Amino acid sequence: MKKFISFLSALLICLYISSSNVSEAVTFTPPFDVNSQSAYMINLDTKSVIYEKNADAEQMPASLVDIMTAIIVLENCPDTEGVTITADKSLYTEFENYEYPDDLRYAEIWDGDTFTVKDYLYALMLTSSCEAANILANYFGNQSIPAFVDKMNQKAKEIGADNTVFTNPHGLYDPKQVSTARDMALITEYALTVPGFEDIATTEEYQANPISYTTQHEEEWTWTHSNTIMSAASDYYIYGVKGIKTGNLQLGGRSIITMASSDGIKYLIVLMNAPFYDEDGDSKYYHLIDACNLIDWVFNNFKYEILLSKDEEIAEIKVDDSDGNGYVLVKPKDEFSTLWYNDVDTTSIQKNIKLADRVSAPVEKGEKLGEIELKLSDEVIAKVDLVAADKVDRSFLKFNLTMAKNFFSTSWFVRAIVISLIISLLYLALCIWAYNDAKNRSKGSFSNKKIVKKLYGNKRK
Repeated sequence: MKKFISFLSALLICLYISSSNVSEAVTFTPPFDVNSQSAYMINLDTKSVIYEKNADAEQMPASLVDIMTAIIVLENCPDTEGVTITADKSLYTEFENYEYPDDLRYAEIWDGDTFTVKDYLYALMLTSSCEAANILANYFGNQSIPAFVDKMNQKAKEIGADNTVFTNPHGLYDPKQVSTARDMALITEYALTVPGFEDIATTEEYQANPISYTTQHEEEWTWTHSNTIMSAASDYYIYGVKGIKTGNLQLGGRSIITMASSDGIKYLIVLMNAPFYDEDGDSKYYHLIDACNLIDWVFNNFKYEILLSKDEEIAEIKVDDSDGNGYVLVKPKDEFSTLWYNDVDTTSIQKNIKLADRVSAPVEKGEKLGEIELKLSDEVIAKVDLVAADKVDRSFLKFNLTMAKNFFSTSWFVRAIVISLIISLLYLALCIWAYNDAKNRSKGSFSNKKIVKKLYGNKRK
């Protein structure tokens, strides 16, 4: 029985924890079509979702995989400039007979060339270098690329990307290698916390300096980021856009993950499986078009709005047994602000208040007394705790009177009265019985004496 009660208590606690402090975001629909099969856009400051489309649909991530490759390398190599690796042609053989050669991306790193880990990471993130991916994976997998891939999958599970499976470090075609737009956003958010990643992933151009090389290059190793939205010379240029990664697969479409910021507000956009061609069969960079449209949309139509002020007076609650004021003012514990679409009227937001009719003193300032739920069109925006604005002390006289009053009205008191009455009646009955019994005994004794006297009285004389 004790085990069952303990289990039930634990279950109730878990349910409470999981249901408190919930915050969700309302997603908005842009006034244009998004060509990519999957899309996911969040505000990095509030972690709120601005827009999503098939965010949990499985897609082939292509060289977006390089983000996880970079994570594993950076977390296992604190000194990326001090560690050097020499390219080995044996790591290139899988690319020679690759079925879709247009998917291949190289950084002109040849057998025998020696670069720092830092150089390889720039080649990986800026150019989607297949050779850099395998070189890094082999080195940090202890001469085993499959062992490195195992680390990638383990890290994905740690991050919470449960719908992601990696099979290689470079992202080339494998139908078993899948992810989702939501998972790739999670992975990228994590990557941005890894020291060194953001600097690499958002660099527009990098000049590599090999430790040694075996092939004479006509030009220096200069690697340019494949995300042309960040380039002022590009037709797609938007100020405030940075990196992070692009990907292309003939069977998986075009993909991009990029950051954008305006007025100090940061966004992360994930687009996967955009078509290569338009209806006429002409090549089209729909992933860049989608990204630009979404960025322009949020830049021009969203701003921070205070949906719930910390100083807003929500209600008053009656306080029993208070010393003085018999009411306490209730306010939100925290201000709630979020990124909001200009065309959506904030006055249409519903405020569902959950409060007790009354509480008992003492009440501490900041004590939780209820909750307010913000909703728009039946979609929860946020849940905010409601707390006491001031302290309310207890009146001991009122408290004692209340306790006495409550005691006399409790079921325990009623039961005690009934039990006492029953005991009294039983005692009374017992007393009556004892009295009658004694009386009867007394009468019996007197009668016996008279009989004895009649029988033996004369002889005794």
